[in-house]
Amino acid sequence: MCGRYAASRGPEDLAGVFEIEKWEPEEALAPDYNVAPTKEVYAVLDRPLKDADSPKPVRQLRRLKWGLVPSWSKTPEGGARMINARAETVHEKPSYRRAFSTRRCIIPADGYYEWVTAKDERELEVEGKKKRQRKQPYFVLPADGSVFAMAGLYEFWRDRTLPDDHPLAWWVTCSVITTEAETTPLAVAPDDGPHALADIHPRMPLMLTPDRWDSWLDPSRTDPDDLRELLDPPPAGLMRAYPVSTAVSNVRNNGPELLKELEGPEEGTLF
Repeated sequence: MCGRYAASRGPEDLAGVFEIEKWEPEEALAPDYNVAPTKEVYAVLDRPLKDADSPKPVRQLRRLKWGLVPSWSKTPEGGARMINARAETVHEKPSYRRAFSTRRCIIPADGYYEWVTAKDERELEVEGKKKRQRKQPYFVLPADGSVFAMAGLYEFWRDRTLPDDHPLAWWVTCSVITTEAETTPLAVAPDDGPHALADIHPRMPLMLTPDRWDSWLDPSRTDPDDLRELLDPPPAGLMRAYPVSTAVSNVRNNGPELLKELEGPEEGTLF
C-alpha cells in the first residue's frame, strides 16, 4: 500500500521533469517529508484549460487532496479511506472505474515509507498472543535518485451545500494505484534488513517509468483493456530501501531529517 510518502521537489523542478506547460505559482506547496492522507499534494495531469478556446489537453501541475471522493458520493467523508486503488481491480470498482477511463494522473514523490512487521510477529498479533511492538519504517525510492512517479487517479466532487461561486464548492481529489510488491532483489538493500520490497510489505505504489508517462496521462485513451496494459509493474531492480527513524511514524514530524538513512533498524523495532 501507500500510506505515507515524501515530496520535496518544487514546481520548477517538476516542470522540467514532466514537461509541465501550466502551473500557478500561488499554488506552490512547501516541501513535505511526511505526506499523509487528506493533505494537498502535487499531481501531473493532461486536461484542457478552463475557458480555453482549444480543447487540446494541456499538461498541468495541480494541487489535489489525497483521498479520492467519487463524483456521485453524497459526502466527502470516505475520502481518507480511499487513498489507494488496487491495480488488479481499478477498472471495475465503482469508485474508480470512471476515473481510470478518463482522469489519470501522476503523483510525484521522492519515495514512500513502509513499516515492517516480521511474518511470525504478525501471526502472533492476529492470534492475540503478542502485544504489538514498534515497527521499523523503511524509505523506498528509485536507486538512481530520480522522481518516483506514482500512477494515480483524480476525481471532481461538488459540495452541494455551497453556492457555485464559493472557492470550496469543488473538490479535486486523488488516489495512488498500488500493485503487488516486487519479490526480486532490491538494487540496493540494507545489510541488516529486507532484500526485496515484498519483505517489507505485500503491496507497493505502481511506479510509472518515463516511457509510459504520455500514454498514462493521455485522456483520449479510454478503453479499459488498452489501459490495463499500462498497469504492468516496472522492470525489476530499480528500487532501493533503507531504514529511517521511527519519528516518521508521527505525522506531526516533518523535515529532511526523516529521510536520513540509519545504519540499521532502531533498537526495539522489528524486522
